[in-house]
Amino acid sequence: MGGAGILLLLLAGAGVVVAWRPPKGKCPLRCSCSKDSALCEGSPDLPVSFSPTLLSLSLVRTGVTQLKAGSFLRIPSLHLLFIEDNEIGSISKNALRGLRSLTHLSLANNHLETLPRFLFRGLDTLTHVDLRGNPFQCDCGILWLLQWMPTVNASVGTGACAGPAALSHMQLHHLDPKTFKCRAIELSWFQTVGESALSVEPFSYQGEPHIVLAQPFAGRCLILSWDYSLQRFRPEEELPAASVVSCKPLVLGPSLFVLAARLSGGSQLWARPSPGLRLAPTQTLAPRRLLRPNDAELLWLEGQPCFVVADASKAGSTTLLCRDGPGFYPHQSLHAWHRDTDAEALELDGRPHLLLASASQRPVLFHWTGGRFERRTDIPEAEDVYATRHFQAGGDVFLCLTRYIGDSMVMRWDGSMFRLLQQLPSRGAHVFQPLLIARDQLAILGSDFAFSQVLRLEPDKGLLEPLQELGPPALVAPRAFAHITMAGRRFLFAACFKGPTQIYQHHEIDLSA
Repeated sequence: MGGAGILLLLLAGAGVVVAWRPPKGKCPLRCSCSKDSALCEGSPDLPVSFSPTLLSLSLVRTGVTQLKAGSFLRIPSLHLLFIEDNEIGSISKNALRGLRSLTHLSLANNHLETLPRFLFRGLDTLTHVDLRGNPFQCDCGILWLLQWMPTVNASVGTGACAGPAALSHMQLHHLDPKTFKCRAIELSWFQTVGESALSVEPFSYQGEPHIVLAQPFAGRCLILSWDYSLQRFRPEEELPAASVVSCKPLVLGPSLFVLAARLSGGSQLWARPSPGLRLAPTQTLAPRRLLRPNDAELLWLEGQPCFVVADASKAGSTTLLCRDGPGFYPHQSLHAWHRDTDAEALELDGRPHLLLASASQRPVLFHWTGGRFERRTDIPEAEDVYATRHFQAGGDVFLCLTRYIGDSMVMRWDGSMFRLLQQLPSRGAHVFQPLLIARDQLAILGSDFAFSQVLRLEPDKGLLEPLQELGPPALVAPRAFAHITMAGRRFLFAACFKGPTQIYQHHEIDLSA
């Protein structure tokens, strides 16, 4: 039965006398009108000039292909609107604006592949919606509809999906909105910071985020802060540090320390006792042990801050330095003679652990026991690993192992050792850096000769999947990545060995919009 027929039954049941005598000039061509209803069939365009008191309108087999914003503003009293068996392929989100008394809506048997978000906004009186007979594409464009249906007190007839192929013929009301992947992220260039760098470290001091870069060719640790007026990062302070490879910050209350690990001239500790003062050198660190530092990491052991400095010289020794009074002094020598290239502090089974990558053997895992680190195990199937970084997801601990030539690897801790989970081709890689940005667990595999790969962990697969490429001419020979949140915006810093540091902004894109 058509929409007008339904209205006649409703009105007759309510004891209303229906007279098919429309007001003069208020019934468009190819329409049949009564005092409260109109049925238009075969009209080439959307009819106008209805009575403003019209309660029901049926548009059937018309030539209308789209519904524009405000299509029904002249008949705001509509209770029933039936737009059926037409050629309509698109609808403005404001097409139904003003129909605050609408209870029944039918868009059945048209050519709609999607519906605009907020189409039903303001239609709080709806009790029946019929969307059947449309070739809906069940992708991100329809997600809002799936989320809207359970929230309204209306019966909704949706019909089946016409596509994609995997969902063809499936009823819309059987779809689970949680299975739709409708959120994308993108890293876009934001700013360049002059001079090449080997490391980049974020820290927060006095409630403000900062970044410190190790710039060996400029011979300094450069501290950056946010300029609120220019909306850019700007240099705040620089520490002279010839041949520096790592600048590691530590904040203890009002005090700020920076460890500058240097290839020559001795590694130094800089300190700022309180805000308002400038950083000043306070200590030369283990000059007889740290001969050629390659990496420095901060870790906490039994409530005390410590640094571990990986030494890559043949005669040097990776050294654990812990705070004792005003300075940091050697607590333990680790892994002598192995030319360590990287140190990574992590927690496994509730205890501190330390992982050392070496130019001479497989990575070795140490655990903290009896006030010192003891060797626990090594990592099998992991030769020629330059660096390691870890991350946690879903209660598991993962490792990203960087290899310069061959396949870099992702491993997962099984309770006794790390086991191979995934291999990723790498060419000229010095960094495979995991980063948790907003809700996304990312990892960036750098390259000296090609594009660097941004990957994202897919929880349902438990694997890193390609997301985006970053590369020349901006990003050249990356050595470290870090992210920072500033003024409600998220930024990624990329320290490059053969070019200036690049800053990217992290954007979230809603594909269902």
